[in-house]
Amino acid sequence: MASTELFKFVLLLLVAILALELIARKLRLPSAAALLAGGVGIAFLPGIPAVSFDPELVLMVFLPPLLMDGAFYTVWSEFRKYLGGILWLAVGAVVFTTLAVGVTVHWVLPSLPWAACFALGAVVSPPDAVAAKAVLGKVRLPRRLMVLLEGESLLNDATGLVLFRFAVAAALTGAFSAQGALMSFAGLALGGIAVGLLVGAALIFALRHIDHVFLAITAACLSPWAAYIGGEAVHVSGVMSVVTCGIIFGWYQHDVFSANVRVRSLAFWQVLIFLLEALVFILIGFSLRGVIERLGGLGQTVATLGVPILAVVAAVVLSRFLWIYATDYLRVPLARIVGRRPLPPSAKASFLLSWAGMRGVVTLAIALSLPESMPGRDLTLAAAFAVILVTVLVQGGTMGPLIRWLGLDGGEHTESSHLNEAEASLLIDRAQLEVVKAYAYDTDGTLIHPRLLEQYTYRLSVSERYSAAPQAMEGGRRAHYDVVLAAVAAGRAELLRLHRSGRIHDELLHYIERDLDLQQIEAENDRQGPA
Repeated sequence: MASTELFKFVLLLLVAILALELIARKLRLPSAAALLAGGVGIAFLPGIPAVSFDPELVLMVFLPPLLMDGAFYTVWSEFRKYLGGILWLAVGAVVFTTLAVGVTVHWVLPSLPWAACFALGAVVSPPDAVAAKAVLGKVRLPRRLMVLLEGESLLNDATGLVLFRFAVAAALTGAFSAQGALMSFAGLALGGIAVGLLVGAALIFALRHIDHVFLAITAACLSPWAAYIGGEAVHVSGVMSVVTCGIIFGWYQHDVFSANVRVRSLAFWQVLIFLLEALVFILIGFSLRGVIERLGGLGQTVATLGVPILAVVAAVVLSRFLWIYATDYLRVPLARIVGRRPLPPSAKASFLLSWAGMRGVVTLAIALSLPESMPGRDLTLAAAFAVILVTVLVQGGTMGPLIRWLGLDGGEHTESSHLNEAEASLLIDRAQLEVVKAYAYDTDGTLIHPRLLEQYTYRLSVSERYSAAPQAMEGGRRAHYDVVLAAVAAGRAELLRLHRSGRIHDELLHYIERDLDLQQIEAENDRQGPA
């Protein structure tokens, strides 16, 4: 495909993304499911060219920023608190799924070497950060479950990639060392963390000394690729490097970003992540065409590999249920042995954790990177796509209704030791009023800022009343901000009237419009309250 044709094709894909996203919102479907199904449908339309892509390039282009986005918003205190549970899923569940799928495939196809069976298991074992974020971003869960699922999706790729590399090496050479695999995993993970710490520290240092908005945003947006490429260059885990860098960046961005940089950079970053996520699922859908063509058509694929593929999908889903239920109910007695008091096991929470094992871009990219001489390569490719299709469309598509059916959508979202919105706002308003009082009077005691003093005193009185009785003031609060938003809309209409009549210059238009935009954002956020 010529360069100009390729560019036109990408533009058409972006248009398709907009249409599919609108359809998903209209029908209240998960975006990931709609995009994946849309990609499959578009790929088989007459006249659509075959699309092939380098799996290593796909990983390098898409994975770092999408991992960074998840790590950036990670709450470090919660991540650290539930780290044991996260590792139990990110390492334990991945290893167990690899073994379960490997045994299942060898049982169905005894002629396939054990190493090739376990390589297939490693391909489909790690749930994907992109798929998880695309689905979990649309639902509300109790905080513990959300932290476990998001943390697992950030760390488990490293486990799956290490298992895959050793399984492929064993299949091609016939040699395998469990001790070597364990040492390699530890070295890759710790090395990735070290590189991520260095890149994160360098990024924070650079942002402290960059005072230009666009340069700061550019440096921040380059950081995920810097962390990933840096990790891979020294032969450690690029995934762990990006996750570590993202957690550091998310912690320190409040200090190094000005308000102007933060508003602009987050807006740009959200659009970038939306497009990358959407393109990933479109490309996954497109890959089905190549897989089926390589296997001789849909009928031949189903006739030859239908039973093994169904066995792989069943093993992937059931092994996660078995691991989570078994370990969740073993966790309590084991914790009591060491003198801890864990939360009691919850059948509903265990079911949801078991169901939320969506696969995505990493599974596809690993499968496509298999050597041509790898035994069972065609089965691995077809099984990888089938697992992605089932987990994203079926599991991801039913996640919202399942959460409501289990009654988990009204769970706790904040820890009891944390301040609520009213309490935090009260303390902030008190601190602001103290500063205003200090500057409101000149050296001889004359009041020189009466309006500011009146404004901040009133804000504190409102916060005190809201903190004392938030429910009683909720209706009044919404009505208050409805008026503010109406006033902003009236101001915007007058501003445009003045500009359209030629009475103000474009430069003044943009200046006042930015002020109105910030007023509207603040009023909309305050009206809604914390999510």
